[in-house]
Amino acid sequence: MGRREDLLDAAITVLGERGMRALTHRAVDAAAGLPAGSTSNLFRTREALLSGVIDRFAARERANWEETALRSTPTTPAELAAAMTAFAHEATGRHRTLTLARYAILVESGIQPSLRAQLLATGAGVNEWFVNWLRVAGSTDPRRHAPQLMNHWTGLVLHELAIPDPTFDPSAQILALVTSVLRDGVRT
Repeated sequence: MGRREDLLDAAITVLGERGMRALTHRAVDAAAGLPAGSTSNLFRTREALLSGVIDRFAARERANWEETALRSTPTTPAELAAAMTAFAHEATGRHRTLTLARYAILVESGIQPSLRAQLLATGAGVNEWFVNWLRVAGSTDPRRHAPQLMNHWTGLVLHELAIPDPTFDPSAQILALVTSVLRDGVRT
């Protein structure tokens, strides 16, 4: 990994652990353990830093998704629900800081519309993978079902990040939703 990725990973850590206000060039330098000015040498403005963070967390999330996807290819609604549950646990557990950084950027995109197009473009790969999972799991309209399921999943994960529950187990909720959404579209 190079200095650019190190700085962006440090920025993700700052963002995920301390929030959008804390994301400064100086804070990233400190988090990366690099001399003052290192971040501003590569990312002259805060907007350039945010753009770099979006690309980096998208690459890391894609890698996380691909790791999950390689472990299983769900072929039934129950298997799809289990995979979504596993990914929810990872997003709120070992990838918590990365997920918090993503949500901070999502909120910021409501204030800075210039971030929206980049978020949509960087998330397109994961969306396509999920659409394919839906197709394999039996959905006859995966493009319609994908946002229904993923928007619920996003809210579920956001709630767990905001109000952690030590007994967090969304499996029954996700299974019920997947079954309900795909019920009319499942091949028999």
